[in-house]
Amino acid sequence: MSTASSHPVLAVDLDGTLISSDLLYESFWSVLAESPVRTAGAIARGISGGGRASLKRHLSAEVTLDVARLPYNKVVLDYVRECRAKGIRTALVTASDQSLADEVAAYTGLFDEVHGSDGQHNLKGAAKAAFLVERFGAGGYDYIGDAKADMPVWAEARKAITVDAGGQLRGAVDGLDRDATHLTTGKGQLWDWLKALRPHQWMKNVLVFLPMLAGHAFFLGVFWHSILALIAFSLVASSVYLMNDLLDLDSDRANPRKKDRSLAAGTIPIAGGTALIPVLFLAGLAIALALGWAFVGILVLYYLLTVAYSLHLKQRTIIDIWVLSVLYTLRILAGAAATGIVPSIWLMAFAIFFFFSLAAVKRQAELVDLIARDEAALRRRGYHRDDVLLVAMIAIASGYVSVLVMALYIRTPFINELYTFPQALLGICLILLYWISRIVMVTHRGEMHHDPLVFAARDRVSHICLVLSAATGAIASVAPPL
Repeated sequence: MSTASSHPVLAVDLDGTLISSDLLYESFWSVLAESPVRTAGAIARGISGGGRASLKRHLSAEVTLDVARLPYNKVVLDYVRECRAKGIRTALVTASDQSLADEVAAYTGLFDEVHGSDGQHNLKGAAKAAFLVERFGAGGYDYIGDAKADMPVWAEARKAITVDAGGQLRGAVDGLDRDATHLTTGKGQLWDWLKALRPHQWMKNVLVFLPMLAGHAFFLGVFWHSILALIAFSLVASSVYLMNDLLDLDSDRANPRKKDRSLAAGTIPIAGGTALIPVLFLAGLAIALALGWAFVGILVLYYLLTVAYSLHLKQRTIIDIWVLSVLYTLRILAGAAATGIVPSIWLMAFAIFFFFSLAAVKRQAELVDLIARDEAALRRRGYHRDDVLLVAMIAIASGYVSVLVMALYIRTPFINELYTFPQALLGICLILLYWISRIVMVTHRGEMHHDPLVFAARDRVSHICLVLSAATGAIASVAPPL
C-alpha cells in the first residue's frame, strides 16, 4: 500500500462486516427480551416516523447493548489494524444508527471518523455511495462490505474488499473493473446452521412414543404416526430454540458454555436465524395437519407456551420449572393424540412429577455453574446462587414422588392386563431411585453440562440403567405369574 497522503480512506461497513451480526436485529431481540410492550411501542414509533432509519433510531433508544461481547470478525479487525499501522485513515460507515456505531467505534478504537443512520436517512446502498463520494470523492476511498446492497458503494470506490461473499457476489464485484480483495472468515458453514437447530435436543421428542410403549400398541400404523409426531415436534422445537437463542444473545455470550452457540458467536447471520423461525414452525405445522386437529392443538399450545416461557416465564421462580415439566408432558399427550391411545392417569401423574424433577435439575445445574463463575444471580432468571440447595431438594423430592406413583401403579388391578408378572416392575422403581439420586449428585458436583435428558443420552451409567429397566419390563411382560 502507498503512504497515507496518497492512499484513499478505508471505509468499513459494520453489520455483517466488522461484526458477524446486525445491530438492527440485535436491538430488536434485546428489547423484546426485556419488554414486548416497549418493543411494540418502538416499532410503532419507528414506522410512523417514516422508514427504516426511524425504526433503527427508536429501537436503539430502547436498547443497552454490551458492544464488547458482539461477535467481531477477526479477519476484518486485522485488516483494519494493518491499514492503520501504515498510517491510513479509517472510517466506520454503516446503516446502523449513529449512537450504536459510536459505541462500537469507541470500543474498538480503530476509526478516525464514524458515520451512521441519523433517524431520517438510512445510510445504505446508493445513499451510502452518495455520502462517501460527497465526502471523499469518487475513487477516494476503499470499502469493506459484505452484501449485494454494497454494490453501488463498491462501484464508486477505488478498491472493493468483500467479506464472506458468495460466488455470485464475488463475480459481480470482480465485474466492476476495480481492484478487489475477497476476505473469508470461515463462518456460515452447514454445520453452524445445523448446530443452531440443536438436533441433540430432538431426543426429548421421543416421548411421543411413550403412549405406544405404555399401551403395548406395537402396530405399524401407530409407529408411523409416532414418527410423524416426532418430526413435527422436532421442527417446531427448533423454531423455539432459535427464538430462545436470539432472546438470550447477551446472556449466552457471557456464559462460557453457551457463548459458542451459532447465533451468539455470529457463525450464522442473525437475520437468517430470524427468518428461519417461521419456516420451521410452518413446516412442523404442515406435518401436524396429517395427524389430526387434536395433535395440532397440542403442538400449537406447546409453541405458545414455549414462546411465553422464552419471553417472560423463564424469569419467574418455580413457575419456570413448572412450565418446563408441562412442556415435557405435552409431548406425551401429543403422542397420544397422534396415535389415538389414551394415556392412563397413572402415566400422566408419573410424568408430571418426574419431569418436574428433571426441570429442577436443569435449573440446579445453571446455579452450580453460576457459583463456579462467582456470580450472584442468573441472567434473565429469577434465581440467586443461595437457592441452589432448595432447588436440589425440589429435584429430589419430586423425583422420589414419581417413583412412589409408579409403585402405587403396580398395585392397581388393571396392570394384570398388560403384564403377567407385574411385581417385577418394582425393580424399575429401584433403578429410578438410584438414577434420580445420582443425577442430582452429578449436578451438585458441577458435572451436568447439558439438559438432563441429553446428559442421559451420553452417560454410560444412564445407558446401563435403561438396559436394566428394559430387561425388567420384559421379565414383567413374559414371566409366569407367582
